[in-house]
Amino acid sequence: MSPALTVNLLRVLFVTFCAAVGSSITAESLDDPVRGLLIGLVFGLALVLVDRLLKGFSLRAFSSATLGLLLGLFFANLLISSQILRYQSEFTQWAARLVVYCAFGYLGTMLAMRSNRDEFSLIIPYVRFARETTQHEPLVIDTNVIIDGRIADLCATGFLSRALIVPRFVLGELQLLADSRDNIKRERGRRGLEILNQLQKVREIDLTIHDSEDDGEVTVDARLVRVAKVLGARLLTNDQPLCQVARLQKVPVLNLSDLARALRPVVVAGDEVELNLVKEGRESHQAVGYLADGTMIVVNHARPYIGRVATVVVSSALQTGAGRLIFAELKENAKVRGPLEVRASA
Repeated sequence: MSPALTVNLLRVLFVTFCAAVGSSITAESLDDPVRGLLIGLVFGLALVLVDRLLKGFSLRAFSSATLGLLLGLFFANLLISSQILRYQSEFTQWAARLVVYCAFGYLGTMLAMRSNRDEFSLIIPYVRFARETTQHEPLVIDTNVIIDGRIADLCATGFLSRALIVPRFVLGELQLLADSRDNIKRERGRRGLEILNQLQKVREIDLTIHDSEDDGEVTVDARLVRVAKVLGARLLTNDQPLCQVARLQKVPVLNLSDLARALRPVVVAGDEVELNLVKEGRESHQAVGYLADGTMIVVNHARPYIGRVATVVVSSALQTGAGRLIFAELKENAKVRGPLEVRASA
């Protein structure tokens, strides 16, 4: 049974219970069970409506509002206890008490809901709330990150939170890929499911499958953003459009592609690099090699050494629309080795 169906069933049972209680009360007191049935039914439906209106109201906001209300009523009670209205009529005193309690209760509730947890220490100096660090905030992960496979190694380093949340619809998407007739999609789906099974076996990683409402009319990206927003979690992905959508909705998002670009080795003029020259360059004397991250290096006067490993000195770098292009020269008196020699020395 899905969570949405369970919630609706509980609502129906609650309304039925209210109607039955109302009918039994009026049957004994007024000998009119129908009137009690209608009153109980209206009461139950009203509470269900209030429940629907409070759908986006979290438990954290409710606890803050309750504390603010109590503080507001406390200060209102102090003001009323001063007996500044003792010479007024009973009606005036009643009206003044009502206004003071409502005003202070409202102000206390609103101020508490707009405050963060650290500000409560000014009111309750001996109570400190534990600060949530980014290392402990849960991460909602999407299908692409799971299939990518680097999430386990990243969590093991300690730079990311080890509390991972996989929405149920992401699991369903992996299952559809694993059952696909297309060989590439089937391999991707099976790889994702295998990685999830490996993550569940790691004791240091807390992997949770989150059951969310099944809304087939909403795209998977929109549902991911909504789950992260509801849970107060960060979204981990390597999908650039999803990152843009999440950031527009003020949802914290981490992009693995951005992380990989930030961790690329920085090569500046004067650096020496051992480079495997793999193909010819645009000019007749040039050869081309690649760094581990895919950055292309064009080496001048290195055409005779294609297929070998040479020590080169970086001379300049150029940023192009396709990426970073680096130019280098062969190091003087450096030994040029073949790939087999490099493996043997390693």
